[in-house]
Amino acid sequence: MSTIKQNLPEIVAAIDLGSNSFHMIVARLEESGTLSVIDRLRESVRLGGGLDEKGNISEPAQKRAFECLETFSQRIRDLPHSAIRVAGTNTLRVAKNSRSFVEKAEDILNHSIEIIEGREEARLIYLGVAHGLATKEGKRLVVDIGGGSTEFIIGHGMTPLRRESLYTGCVSSSRRFFNNGNITKQAMNAAELEAALTLFPQAPDFKAGRWEEAIGCSGTIKSIGNIVHQEGWCLEGISYKALLKLRDTVIDAGHVDKLKLTGLSDSRRPVIAGGLSVLLAIFNTLNIDHMLVSDQSMREGLLYDLVGRITHQDVRDATVEAAMSRWGVDVEQAQRITNTVQTLCHAACKQWAIDTEQLAPLLKWASMLHEIGLQVSHNNYHKHGAYILQNADLQGFSRQEQALLAALVLSHRSKLRVDAFKQLMKPFVKPGKQMCVILRIAVLLHRGRTDQQIPEIDLTVSNKKIHLRFPEGWLDEHNMTLADLSKEVDYLDDAGYKLSFE
Repeated sequence: MSTIKQNLPEIVAAIDLGSNSFHMIVARLEESGTLSVIDRLRESVRLGGGLDEKGNISEPAQKRAFECLETFSQRIRDLPHSAIRVAGTNTLRVAKNSRSFVEKAEDILNHSIEIIEGREEARLIYLGVAHGLATKEGKRLVVDIGGGSTEFIIGHGMTPLRRESLYTGCVSSSRRFFNNGNITKQAMNAAELEAALTLFPQAPDFKAGRWEEAIGCSGTIKSIGNIVHQEGWCLEGISYKALLKLRDTVIDAGHVDKLKLTGLSDSRRPVIAGGLSVLLAIFNTLNIDHMLVSDQSMREGLLYDLVGRITHQDVRDATVEAAMSRWGVDVEQAQRITNTVQTLCHAACKQWAIDTEQLAPLLKWASMLHEIGLQVSHNNYHKHGAYILQNADLQGFSRQEQALLAALVLSHRSKLRVDAFKQLMKPFVKPGKQMCVILRIAVLLHRGRTDQQIPEIDLTVSNKKIHLRFPEGWLDEHNMTLADLSKEVDYLDDAGYKLSFE
């Protein structure tokens, strides 16, 4: 057995905090690198349905969610943090009280929660679905109707080529058009029209002719696929004819409580009409005749992405390289600073108790990208860079990770903006500022932008004190560095840190 294999966790887990249901999948990581699922848990929490008129997650919805997470936490409590990923999707993206909810949820799970943007959700969905399919020539369209958003991906093999996420889903549609449980033809027509209008601007990129087969996944599509199969309307997958038959049956029932459909679960019943309206709009707008159904989705994608990270095949590395190329970053300067950051981090992370698994890589990527804003303008380039990193579609990064990258880049020069770090999620605030101090020192030391070797520096840190010891006489020979360090003393003092050097 290789050293790499010995360092890998035997068991990995992923938790998907969806707008309708929370899912957990636990798998064994085999020597071959494949995953063998050993446990699955699902709870219908209807988080999206619990949004009140102010956009907050209601107390009853939070109670359902936290009770579910208590159950999940028992299953993962003995796993190392590096073997777990937890991701929140649309409702946690849009809820006004998302931050406080996430902090409570993290306390229950004793694990950080990533809020992922729609296109990142789409990437993970495709990754999960693609791993469950046989290798095949041609492009695939993958569709996932969630509680509050619907993801569309065209891909080839394991590679997603185009990704989109739209704000329409089974919970949001059911709340708006079938909120009292009544199902009428007029309501179904209106629900389909709204979903079609949402999809219309993106339709040309996803229509039939741009892919060879359509595949659906997750709750709504799996449930509809199960119904049309058990009712005998379609032998495999979902045909357009079977979908129309289901539409007529649902409208004829008149109310969700009167639906008598083989294969319809009680937890899916309240949102089936909304989900059906979205799927009908997709079939009509994209000219789909037939859709296969996959058992795999985002949670499996989370697992495979996690395995990539722990086997040093992290998609975020490729994302950073692509961003550097696109924005014309000076690679040599970025590498100089990154090397120094990693040297300083090795000394400081242990003393400051910075999480080397989760946070140190983010400091490395911030070092690589700290000059990304120069292509916009040299003036205030750190501000331009922060805006880019906050808002760009960065594959593999969560919303919180992008916010941390942006804060680090914003504060790598001039004033250390403490307020930028206060806005981060609680686990990132203190170490974020500490990492920024490390980045600032590295940038300062390489201001000359040459390959001239900097000396071995003894760095010691303690709480908010930082001390740098240079070789005797070195600072006397490098007046610019000495002047910059003197200015840095004042900048860090304003941020509450005490820098000293000799």
